[in-house]
Amino acid sequence: MNTLTVRRGAKTWKVSFHAPDALAKVLESGGIDIAKPCGGHGNCGKCKAEIRGFVSEPNERERAFGGRLICQAILLGDAAVTLPEEVKSKQIELGGRTAANAADPMPGKLGAAIDIGTTTLAVRICDLVTGEPVGEAGAENPQCGCAADVMGRISAALSGDARRLRGGVTECVSRMLARILSEAGRAGETVNSFVITGNTTMLYLLTGQDVTCLSRAPFQADRLFDEELPAFGGNAYLPPCIGAFVGADITCAVLSSGICRAGETNMLCDIGTNGEIALWKDGTLFVTSAAAGPAFEGAGISCGCGSIPGAIDRVWTENGRIRFHTIGDAAPVGLCGSGLLDALAAFLALGMIDESGAAQEELQIPASGVKLTQADIRAAQLAKAAIAAGIETLMKASGTAAEEISELCIAGGFGGHIDLSGAVRIGLIPAALGGKARAIGNGALAGAEHLLLNRRRRAELRQLTKAAIPVNLGGDPDFNERFIDRLSFCSFARSEQ
Repeated sequence: MNTLTVRRGAKTWKVSFHAPDALAKVLESGGIDIAKPCGGHGNCGKCKAEIRGFVSEPNERERAFGGRLICQAILLGDAAVTLPEEVKSKQIELGGRTAANAADPMPGKLGAAIDIGTTTLAVRICDLVTGEPVGEAGAENPQCGCAADVMGRISAALSGDARRLRGGVTECVSRMLARILSEAGRAGETVNSFVITGNTTMLYLLTGQDVTCLSRAPFQADRLFDEELPAFGGNAYLPPCIGAFVGADITCAVLSSGICRAGETNMLCDIGTNGEIALWKDGTLFVTSAAAGPAFEGAGISCGCGSIPGAIDRVWTENGRIRFHTIGDAAPVGLCGSGLLDALAAFLALGMIDESGAAQEELQIPASGVKLTQADIRAAQLAKAAIAAGIETLMKASGTAAEEISELCIAGGFGGHIDLSGAVRIGLIPAALGGKARAIGNGALAGAEHLLLNRRRRAELRQLTKAAIPVNLGGDPDFNERFIDRLSFCSFARSEQ
């Protein structure tokens, strides 16, 4: 039996293992999840750590990042690893609560709306008698320790990690529920009813459903939920999904946003790892999903990070110079998604990036120690091109011009913090919609709360989802052509001239 000594800050503990064994696996066996945005393939460098003792020689990927990677190192005997200090996310999106009353609530005195996002978890407990919120909390999704995106999670589940993926979420949510009650002075009370929303993959993993159908073409989900199940010691309603990659999170956001107003044409876009887009026109809901990847969540970027203290969340130009703001006004530690978008727009405005995305050198954000590499710029181009092409393809499928759209609702944590003028400048959203855009915060959580407090709205949601028209972007030559066009950092309007 061998021993791994783990150090994090002032804490030190030991984990036993049999050599040889992968360092990441040994840490996981000791209850220590390390975020691996690239799925543990050694492509992002985010799990760099100090490793000493009997360990494998650095491989090519580690040499490229100039240090040891937890996801690549193999323990050959007794060893020690020093982990970075654990930093908690401070800006998980919980806002966007819309008017909801306890017209026909689920049973019990207390209920909880839960949004299982790919990157973050959000929980809000409500009084089912008065309809008032008791408290709320957010946390990083523990599944990020396996992979940053849904396809990485699906692959992990098929490789034997399904129970771990499920357990990580249920344990984290249970802790959040207990913390909310304690902070509200209601410890010991019972939460009886739940509405749990999330994308289709998140709900599959939560319920232990086999994800094989989501892993390969034709990507047909064999379970779309709209059902009640036991969960967290009570009864939970899981809202309907529309397809394999258009889940209950977008249907809940559609419900809470109010985009389905009679006589109007409106759009909703949840900009995240899995960008989901819905368009309401002439009584029909058109929906699609664009795999943007984790760049706008701060992952896969050399200096990228989540919404933590010190993350650069805003960047702008002033008198020809770059200025920035950090979360909590703390010393800069990296660049989160909104900061990345702002930085791109700022460097474009100064001519330091051309419209093709080319930069002559690494771009430094002055006095921050944070930089953007050419690879970072390319990752952002891929993410924004997927969203932009998805918006255009959905408009074409529904026969809609941008000028017809009355309102663009932008949902999700990233969408709530972006500068819309910058989003237009880099070509993420059409210029014609820039002045019509409205951030709605966590629309999925708000929709789950509506369903928690008023069961009658299930019928409304059921009707919307059954009549929805999914637009599949996979293999669509029109989407592929638009995707290539939208890699350019220019606004829709300019590129169409």
